[in-house]
Amino acid sequence: MHPQKTKQKLFDHIQYLLSERKEEVLQAIASAKESRDSDSKSSVGDKHETSRAQAQIEIDKLEIQLDKALHLEKEFSTIHWEKEHQQVEMGSLVFTNHENYFISVGIGKIELESETFYAISLASPMGKALQGKKSGDQLTFHERKILVKEII
Repeated sequence: MHPQKTKQKLFDHIQYLLSERKEEVLQAIASAKESRDSDSKSSVGDKHETSRAQAQIEIDKLEIQLDKALHLEKEFSTIHWEKEHQQVEMGSLVFTNHENYFISVGIGKIELESETFYAISLASPMGKALQGKKSGDQLTFHERKILVKEII
C-alpha cells in the first residue's frame, strides 16, 4: 500500500479509537451517576453516605479520564495527515529498520493491514529521540541502533 494511504488510514483509525475512548468514559460516568442517584433513594444512614462517597470517587476518576481523552482528541485534531514531512515532527509517519511510528498522540501499538505501527507523542522518550531526524539518519536508543528509513 502507498505510504500516504497508510498514513491516512492510521489517522482515521486513531481518530476512531479516541472517539470510542471518549464515548466509553461518558457512558461510564452516566452509569456511575445513575447508580449513585439510585443508591441514594434506597439506602439509609451511614451505608447511604459511604455508598454515595464511593460512587462520587468513581465519578471523579472517570472525569479525569474524560479530561485526558478530550485533551488527546484536541491535540490529535491539530495534525494534518496529508502533509509530507522532511524531518520527524508532529504528524510524521516514520519507518525505521525496527518499528514504524506515527508521531501523534501516545496510544501505543496499532495493527493495520498486517503491519504494526506505534502511535507515540513527541514527549515520549522515543519521540524525543526521533524528533528532527531525517531519512537516512541513525540514532541509538536503549542500546539499539535505529536507522530512519523513510518519513512521510
